Amino acid sequence: MLNASNLMKSFDGLGVLRGISLQVNEGEVVAIIGRSGSGKSTLLRCLNNLEKVDGGTIEIDNQALVKNGVYCPAAMQRKLCLKMGYVFQNFNLFPHMNVLRNLTEAQCCVLGREKDQAQKYARELLQKVGLADKEKAYPYQLSGGQQQRVAIARALAMDPEILCFDEPTSALDPLLTQEVLGVIRSLSAEKRTMVVVTHEMMFAREVADRVVYMEDGVIVAEGRPGEVFDSDKVRSFTGLGD
Repeated sequence: MLNASNLMKSFDGLGVLRGISLQVNEGEVVAIIGRSGSGKSTLLRCLNNLEKVDGGTIEIDNQALVKNGVYCPAAMQRKLCLKMGYVFQNFNLFPHMNVLRNLTEAQCCVLGREKDQAQKYARELLQKVGLADKEKAYPYQLSGGQQQRVAIARALAMDPEILCFDEPTSALDPLLTQEVLGVIRSLSAEKRTMVVVTHEMMFAREVADRVVYMEDGVIVAEGRPGEVFDSDKVRSFTGLGD
């Protein structure tokens, strides 16, 4: 479903991604872990075309977004990127729109859905994330956990084939973190394809089908959660060895 090979990315001459290769299969939950600055978020942003790679290949559904560092035409980029959903670390809701409009704006403007159809779907998704009573609220009236659940519903409203999360709980306290992780767990139970950059090690161990551990812009361990977390290198990082 998603295949990346030999991805290279530098900022001001500093190599952030140094030959990263990653495959994500349909229905799989892949957790990407590692110390701050290891390149996790940059990798996710490159996969979603929010950053341009300097080299390498990214294929989505066997179609090349970028091949050997050369990007496909802009129209094809937009088409392929609609297959990817992205949940930001800091929510990125539109502050001047209420919750319902946050979920319907892109449905209408990008996907061309009728307003009534978009609103019906938005309300179904708000029910799914436990916020059916908040459709008229504005982001400033919501807790951080509620805002992130709205952000997840907004991403789902675009019907992505792959849902990506960039440290979705890093801005939340422990109680609100559990609210958001509960939603992601429920999506995992639906066999949705997801890539989750996270510092929540127990969550990654319990929910992910595969864990990827990054250091200094390279993948140094990858496999089933038990295998990765029990390796000496990852155990020293997580403290979850036994």
